[in-house]
Amino acid sequence: MCLLTNTSTGPSHKNKSLICLPMKTPGVHVTKKIDKMGMKSSDTAQIFFEDVRVPSKNLIGEEGMGFIYQMLQFQEERMWGVANVLTPMESIIQETIDYTRQRKIFNQPLLNNQIVHYKLAELSTEVELLRSLLHRTVALYIDGNDVTKFASMAKLKAGRLARELSDSCLQFWGGMGFTNEVSVSRFYRDSRLLSIGAGADEVMLSIICKFMGTLPSRK
Repeated sequence: MCLLTNTSTGPSHKNKSLICLPMKTPGVHVTKKIDKMGMKSSDTAQIFFEDVRVPSKNLIGEEGMGFIYQMLQFQEERMWGVANVLTPMESIIQETIDYTRQRKIFNQPLLNNQIVHYKLAELSTEVELLRSLLHRTVALYIDGNDVTKFASMAKLKAGRLARELSDSCLQFWGGMGFTNEVSVSRFYRDSRLLSIGAGADEVMLSIICKFMGTLPSRK
């Protein structure tokens, strides 16, 4: 694992280091795996350490820079999170179009209802807007700019859009959408993590407010 841990005393942003820790190291105990609502292929478990020792060569970068490294890495992780969800959102929209086109209600395809095809049009538009924001953020990042603000905006939007899109499309699938037989229900479960992992929505809002100069100062 890549472990962020305290390696000295002092301010919390200067006393942490990143360490490459082999999971078979003596003293590393993995207890029960946690059963999550989604992202089942990514194991999550409680881990305890008992007198664990690792060689200094396992240190990643400089000692005491772990917090800074982690904060910088978050920007890449947030951009990846946005990029990773774009294609699944497009796929869910298309699958919903296909399903509602062949699902008949009163001898008419469900897709013919204006509330259905209008909503899908709105969701498709939102996906394209999110893609454009990501492209701008990545371009700025490649040029060496600080993209903390834009990466935070993109992740905030991606998490909220994934929730809206998965909920709306699942609704159009009706009872079938409430089963584990279709991908929209899996996306509904898996995508919920996007508004939590790598910084919750509330954290993203705080970061954006900080760059806008609207965050209350601490006295």
